[in-house]
Amino acid sequence: MSQNFRPVKCLGYECYPPGEEPKSFKKGDFILTHGSAWTSKLIRFGQKLRFHGVDAKYTRWNHCALIINANGEIAEALGAGIKKTNISKYKQNEYFLVRIIASDEDREQAVAFALYSLEEKYGWITILSVAVCLLTGLKFSFGFDDEKICSGLVARAMERTWAIFNRTPSHITPADLAKYYNVDPTNQKEY
Repeated sequence: MSQNFRPVKCLGYECYPPGEEPKSFKKGDFILTHGSAWTSKLIRFGQKLRFHGVDAKYTRWNHCALIINANGEIAEALGAGIKKTNISKYKQNEYFLVRIIASDEDREQAVAFALYSLEEKYGWITILSVAVCLLTGLKFSFGFDDEKICSGLVARAMERTWAIFNRTPSHITPADLAKYYNVDPTNQKEY
């Protein structure tokens, strides 16, 4: 990350190992998780091209989703596009729940953006653009406005809560979100 990197303040995060889940959800919060599919491994490999040394810990995650209501419904970008699902689908996976600092109005705006994005296509061209940047170090982005990757969806929603990122939101990876919100997988205590 560049020298002008500034973390985003948050209330903290909670780690949920497989089989456990939060007692409550607040719209606008988000999760970071990881899988074992080849695409998951490829995303983590790509993130390792940018994150080295002490920052390598942030490459643990390859997926994220935005909490859109108190029932644990989430908006997430998947290969089939941006969908509304439920966090319970990740109950058998480890995930970290990031509790953001935002007003109720800002949380509503973040969720409204995610809901507006439902049924948009997955950002395969954006993934290619991110890959080019990770492989070459160039700061060049391309893609389509109505397509998003998971972390781009969450980053664009977080912009509605006054979060400011030093890179194009469409190019933010799950590792970037983890670093911005200081989600340390080596420190799994609840805050």
